[in-house]
Amino acid sequence: MSIEYDIRLEIGYLYDSPAASTRTLLRMLPLTNGEQTLITGQVSTDPVPDFRRDGVDFFGNATTEIAHDAGKTEFLFRFSGRVRRIPRGTTLDLSCGLAALRAEIQGIQSITPMSPHHFLGESERIRHEPEIAAFAEEVTAPGMSVMAALQAVSHAIHDRFDFDPGATEVSTTPIEAFQNRRGVCQDISQVTIAALRSVGIPAGYVSGFLRTVPPPGQPRLEGADAMHAWVRAWCGMETGWVEIDPTNDMLVGADHIAIAVGRDYADVAPVKGSSRTSGSHRTEHRVDVIPL
Repeated sequence: MSIEYDIRLEIGYLYDSPAASTRTLLRMLPLTNGEQTLITGQVSTDPVPDFRRDGVDFFGNATTEIAHDAGKTEFLFRFSGRVRRIPRGTTLDLSCGLAALRAEIQGIQSITPMSPHHFLGESERIRHEPEIAAFAEEVTAPGMSVMAALQAVSHAIHDRFDFDPGATEVSTTPIEAFQNRRGVCQDISQVTIAALRSVGIPAGYVSGFLRTVPPPGQPRLEGADAMHAWVRAWCGMETGWVEIDPTNDMLVGADHIAIAVGRDYADVAPVKGSSRTSGSHRTEHRVDVIPL
């Protein structure tokens, strides 16, 4: 049985002095894939841009390129729409052994966007860190299945990390968050990706939403009422990609609505761009995810 959600996302920027010009790339439109469908929705901006072009990036994420040429002090980017989500069934562990994964990856000749080869090495925000690699080797073993290793890393990070919105910034590196053992879903997901890649598991970053109303009798999930992030890992030819939420130590299900996928946060940032201005600025986020 599918679940439909009405979703509203607003991201605002306020500048102390007018921005003479801005160029912005938005990734705010939810994905349509095998587990979810964008029924209706649109990305809008206030003020109306002088230039706009909608497209799709390498990984299949919807993009909106905009430009404002006149001086402005406030910008508001919005998504409003409806998404249908199909609940994921029980994920059986049909993954290969961790020791056999390298051979299965080498057997993949494709370099299409979802090829595991793109998600195994270093990326813009995630580098090889010996300290994180040692942690990953500590909590996994070559005799494990890839799925078991994925869940072991997620459980260990969830157990050792404190969810702390005030501990990090968007620019915090995975090693900084790992050493402090605290952060938000972005930090926890990127540390998880670094750990998985270090033991040979291709892993990527997913941005999206969590439903804001928990099921009856269930605790509220951390990350609700804000944009959320989780991890996708390639578990071999038989199983393919599996998504896991290390912030809440759970496999991704119908409560998660994906916007974009990539190698790390740099590939999926909802707002990315440049502006000509002076002084400081602040940003505000508002999210509503309402199950129908």
